[in-house]
Formats: sequence, structure tokens, C-alpha cells
Amino acid sequence: MTYCVAMRMADGLVFVSDSRTNAGFDQISTFRKMHVFEQEGERELVIMTAGNLATSQSVISLLEKRCGTEEPNLLSVPSMFDAAELIGETMREVIRRDNPEGKVKHVDFSCSLILGGQIRGESPRLFNIYSAGNFIEATKETPYFQIGESKYGKPILDRVLNFETPLERAYQCALISFDSTMKSNLSVGMPLDVAIYRNDQLKPCFIEQVDENNEYFHQLRAQWHQGIQGLFNDLTPPSIV
Repeated sequence: MTYCVAMRMADGLVFVSDSRTNAGFDQISTFRKMHVFEQEGERELVIMTAGNLATSQSVISLLEKRCGTEEPNLLSVPSMFDAAELIGETMREVIRRDNPEGKVKHVDFSCSLILGGQIRGESPRLFNIYSAGNFIEATKETPYFQIGESKYGKPILDRVLNFETPLERAYQCALISFDSTMKSNLSVGMPLDVAIYRNDQLKPCFIEQVDENNEYFHQLRAQWHQGIQGLFNDLTPPSIV
């Protein structure tokens, strides 16, 4: 299973993804689900993947292979919208290749991706690209996307996050969202890959890997747990006859 979250804030973008993939209780592996395409001064793009691992790896490999060629690619498209369209078409290409005419019925070839970043000349943008290759864009009213195991980490995002949230707080909120998810679903696990991009920098993101030994994550987890317990204990109890 996978969990990825991306946020489009007023100040920039935040991306966090886990790295655990499993096909059963005894088949657990680690694969990176965050991929960066960049030209300093020109563009900074981040892609996160969930779903069928073979499909998502093939999509990323094709996107990487075509960079620098005459074919349309992520380093040549003129806008983030065109980048999202290119990724959607590449996804459809891979699924058509691996499952022509949908003949294989017992395997789910689908995957989903999040694309975010900035190309010089336009503002940062964030897209959720569905398995069919179509996509939607984040807005001020809906400033974040999740893919994979999203339900456990969604409540904190809905209650705390808004478009004006500072990047540091958005990152903090994402980590709490991951802590809640890992608490309830063992198929989502560390290490976590993090990328943070500030508007108009057009240079490599701040990138960090959060593992089991990360001191700040342990501190945040403990503070969140204690805060929730304390708040619950302070609630007015119901009257029970």
C-alpha cells in the first residue's frame, strides 16, 4: 500500500510520500514513490505515484527516457497543464501496451499520480492524475491531494489545512497525517520522502528523508498523542441516566 500527500499553499508546495510496497504480509519491500524533474532557473517538477508498481515504474521510466529527445517531454512542455496531459497520455500508453484491449481481467494495471511544481512564466500548480489519464487541479478551496491509503490521514488535513497555511505548518500537518495513517495501517511505512518548494525559486526543492530515527518526527508524534489525550480528557462528559 502507499500513501502520498501534496499541498498547494500560498507560499509554495509540500510533498510527502511513504516508501512501503507490499503484496501480502510476507512480501514487503521499499520503493521510492517521489520523482523530481528539474532544470534550474526553468522548471521544477515533482511526481508521486501510487497503484500498480509495474505501471508506475514504466511511466516514470518513459518520462525520464524521453527527456532531452525531440519527443514532447517534461523538460520541454511549455506549461504545467501540458505536463499533466503528457503524463496522463504516457500512463494510457503503458496500460495499452501491457494490457491491450483490456484482455487481462484478473490484474489491476491502474495507477494514480500527483504532479506539482512550477515552470517559468506561470505560478506553481498541483494536479491529481487519475488512472484513466484525466486530471484535476488543486484550488484555494481544495489545496491538497492524497493518493493511496488516504482515509486515516485525511481528518487532520481537513481540520487544520487551508491555502494560507505557512509551508512549515503544512509540512508539520503532513507528518501528523502520516503518523495517523501508519498508526492504523501497517502497510504504510517509513522512510518518508519529503520535498518542499517555495514559489518562484525555480531551483531544486528542499528534500529530506524522514526515517525511524528522525528526532523531530518522534517529538511531533509524542506531542500530538499527548495533546489528543489531554484534549479528550478535558471534554465535558455526557450525562448518562
